[in-house]
Amino acid sequence: METFENLVRAEFTPKNTYLNTASNALLPARTVTALQDAARIRAEGRSLDPLFADVEACRAAFARLAGVPVERVAAGATAALHTSLVAASLPPGAEVLTVEDDFTSVLNPFHTRGDLKVRSVPLERLADSVRPGTALVAVSAAQSADGRVADLTALREAARAHGVRTYVDFSQAAGWLPVDAGAFDYSVSITYKWLLGPHGAAFLVVPEDLGDLPPVQASWVAAEHPWASCYGPVAELAHSARRFDSSPALFTYVGLRASLELVEEIGVDAVRAHDLALADRFRTGLADLGRTAVPAPGSPIVSVPGLGSLQPELAAAGIQVSDRAGHLRASFHLYNTADDVDRLLEALSG
Repeated sequence: METFENLVRAEFTPKNTYLNTASNALLPARTVTALQDAARIRAEGRSLDPLFADVEACRAAFARLAGVPVERVAAGATAALHTSLVAASLPPGAEVLTVEDDFTSVLNPFHTRGDLKVRSVPLERLADSVRPGTALVAVSAAQSADGRVADLTALREAARAHGVRTYVDFSQAAGWLPVDAGAFDYSVSITYKWLLGPHGAAFLVVPEDLGDLPPVQASWVAAEHPWASCYGPVAELAHSARRFDSSPALFTYVGLRASLELVEEIGVDAVRAHDLALADRFRTGLADLGRTAVPAPGSPIVSVPGLGSLQPELAAAGIQVSDRAGHLRASFHLYNTADDVDRLLEALSG
């Protein structure tokens, strides 16, 4: 078996100090090759059947990573689309509990309904704020702006105690944090961050009974027999979560299949240990510089208040980070090294 380091070196050749996976990941070499091969298939007029097979391979790979049966996984394009399905399932007047300043894709579809009661609380108070009468709790497993990790165990217990449904966005977590999607009613993840895929794919996990989601976006791909459902109303929706599919961006899934294979080869536990060690190194270095990051233990995302304005200067120096909510946000993933951390710290010390 190849070592972690050998696998990473074979797949990634960054030309700068890239510390911005929380925005989007670098693509592995195998993914780039797969995308090029798919383009040739289109250019040469060959059958697209292998590309559709890649969609199903990705669905199965994500199901393994999420720890759920493949029948519970729907394939789409964006987290916001899946949030919209969850929002559409709620009756008028239902209360949705959310976290203050969570990522827009987790929040906005509930607000645009116009007839829901959306209540926002600080992340650390989420579980304690679940109450009788709450219909749904929606939260990101890791906050995009600063990397804080939700106490999902406490949330699950509080929701069960009050009979409340849960919706968890793993977009900033899947790939470095072990995902137990079966512990929640609904969950979602895009795949172009910690899962190393191209843009344009997202997975929704639904309950075994498919929940109360109305398949309002259903097209021919949501049918039990898609190729027999291309014309007229769909006579029979898929008996699995595939009824919530949207027409796939085939190139994206071709590349994503290669990316997910790499994630599975390396293993989420190994990625997590690597990523968190680098994040801790950065936090220690910040303390030596007299700086304090937003407290986010156990997260590979580190945000430093007040330094977001340095992002253009750092980019000019070949160091890619983000400016989020006024914070300088650095995010560490499997292709990063201790040298990358030290380079950023040296730039900040100047």
